[in-house]
Amino acid sequence: MNRLAPSPVTRWIIGILVGAFFAIPLISTFLYTLRSTDDSLSFDRWAALFDPAASAAIRPIWTGLGNSLVLAVVTVAIVLLLLAPTMILVNLRFGSLKPAFEFAVLLPISIPAIVLVVGLAPIYLQIGRTLGTGTWTLAFAYGITVLPFAYRSIQASIDAADLRTLAEAARSLGASWPTVVLKVLAPNLRQGLLAASLISIAVVLGEFTIASLLNRQVFQTAMVVVQKQDPYAPAIFTLLALLFVFLLLLLIGRLARGNGKARA
Repeated sequence: MNRLAPSPVTRWIIGILVGAFFAIPLISTFLYTLRSTDDSLSFDRWAALFDPAASAAIRPIWTGLGNSLVLAVVTVAIVLLLLAPTMILVNLRFGSLKPAFEFAVLLPISIPAIVLVVGLAPIYLQIGRTLGTGTWTLAFAYGITVLPFAYRSIQASIDAADLRTLAEAARSLGASWPTVVLKVLAPNLRQGLLAASLISIAVVLGEFTIASLLNRQVFQTAMVVVQKQDPYAPAIFTLLALLFVFLLLLLIGRLARGNGKARA
């Protein structure tokens, strides 16, 4: 088996090529935001983001970013409060329904966003009449979009933990089902729940098609509008969004490692 392993030189070459594949576009975008009219490098455009006089043109981006963060919170709540308990219930009590449930949850990944919008448009007409046309209502559509990604993350943690034994042991000690789920099962699924939350936030911040066709202002649609007037501001916000997701990834990794040490 050792003969099939790549040599250290090969690993370095692959690592450098993969790193360059991701780093070159990001560095190019960053240098693009620093370029002035006289071809010199300056942070004036970055400083203008926080200048009230100069930031009036990019105000839609701030509004869209606020809407997207609200959507991210609601979508994560849907994943943690609806999807995760349902997956636990299916794995513990209704194992025969697991293939059908998995098929239904993974189905949205094979359906283009434009097709989803066609099916969701009549539903959102009723939602608009009952709940209003606030941007937060997009969380229902985003909850469907993130299902396949969140499911895989949580299911990986479920497969790694013996939920049935943990649940039976807690129940034999007199714990109620809410206590079993919150204090016994959830800590053992912590890594999967954190990963599902991160993926949900990343999908919400990067989604454009559904919000555009349903006429909702979010982060991506606002950047398209502002880009027609100022092409530099969307590039800056794109870098900031990538940095935000990267920091979330580091935070989740730290929390997951801390959870593993605690259990050890």
